Amino acid sequence: MSSENSSADDEQRVWDVVVVGAGPAGASAAYAAAVAGRSVLLLEKAQLPRYKTCGGGIIGPSRDALPPGFELPLQDRVHAVTFSLDGKFTRTRRSKQMLFGLINRPEFDQQLVEHAQKAGAELRTGVTVSRVEQHGSAVPDRRTVAVVLQGGEAVLARAVVGADGSASRIGAHVGVKLDQVDLGLEAEIPVPETVAEDWQGRVLIDWGPMPGSYGWVFPKGDTLTVGVISARGEGAATKRYLEDFIARLGLAGFEPSISSGHLTRCRADDSPLSRGRVLVCGDAAGLLEPWTREGISFALRSGRLAGEWAVRIAEAHDAVDTRRQALNYAFAIKAGLGVEMAVGKSMLAAFERRPGMLHAAITSFRPAWRAFAGITRGSTTLGEMVRSHPMAGRALSAFDRRSAVAAPTAAESTPTTE
Repeated sequence: MSSENSSADDEQRVWDVVVVGAGPAGASAAYAAAVAGRSVLLLEKAQLPRYKTCGGGIIGPSRDALPPGFELPLQDRVHAVTFSLDGKFTRTRRSKQMLFGLINRPEFDQQLVEHAQKAGAELRTGVTVSRVEQHGSAVPDRRTVAVVLQGGEAVLARAVVGADGSASRIGAHVGVKLDQVDLGLEAEIPVPETVAEDWQGRVLIDWGPMPGSYGWVFPKGDTLTVGVISARGEGAATKRYLEDFIARLGLAGFEPSISSGHLTRCRADDSPLSRGRVLVCGDAAGLLEPWTREGISFALRSGRLAGEWAVRIAEAHDAVDTRRQALNYAFAIKAGLGVEMAVGKSMLAAFERRPGMLHAAITSFRPAWRAFAGITRGSTTLGEMVRSHPMAGRALSAFDRRSAVAAPTAAESTPTTE
């Protein structure tokens, strides 16, 4: 299919699936629908490639959700994690197997879009969606949705997937409700080769000074991605945390090439995932892990499901069948990602109250480290861990209830290899 269709052609054509947003969720949805042989249009307001505020960690579930033949543009392979508690009690844990990979979002997102295009999806960039209409003069029949662009052009589809980020217009149309909003601040810091070598293959995770906050250092060749995240409403404190974090690491003398911020939004349990012939996925649906705020794996997995069910909705001939398929999509999301999110919320609640206990467990208690490593590698998930190992569920409940315990007493511990 050609990507050079004129606006007039698009106005007259009814696409099977229109996907709004060309990030990991949208590209995955477009790929899934195009592979099924349907006509797919992928809309993106930016010109690609474009920068996104994101640590760029690719854990096992993300790798498993990639299209066949996709080669990750890895900047580094992580075999070690240094943990610290607000800069203290530092300990490094190591793994013989790769824990996760690190990517730059512009290249990663561009490559996902190219896979969707190879599968048959068409791409239009530089277009902004104003609204979605499922009734009214722009909609020729009950099986059609109108995606109205700035300037008034209406793109018609049998099904629409909203993957337009955490400030989603499609999410607003669906009525997505949010339960948790966090502020992430990040700096891309070019460093000399000697500094880059010290970080190669190792990341730092620092449990921060505000409840639920943490910071990270992700090495990507000659650049370190350094960021922090905490609950929204603590903007000044979050900025100070990032500044102090960078200074503590000895990186204050290096000028960032990019400094950025981003709000992550996590859905409420009863938030809808569809409205009529419109589905939402990824950040647009508020799908991310509440404790770590990891979103790429949630975007890839929910995007694939949204694309598959958008095909079924496009084939639905009446409102009853449309509703049935939308409910099936919601069930698929909640049965998998929803379980992980529920466990993540419990982890966040425990972490907010007892960061020292979590730090002690993951750095000193071998089963806790193995669980962390298993999740990052993709051999298990938070949800599977609790379902398959009753002891893990009991430990999480006990961890959530316990009173404060003494933090580690040594400022530096010996690195450990698993």
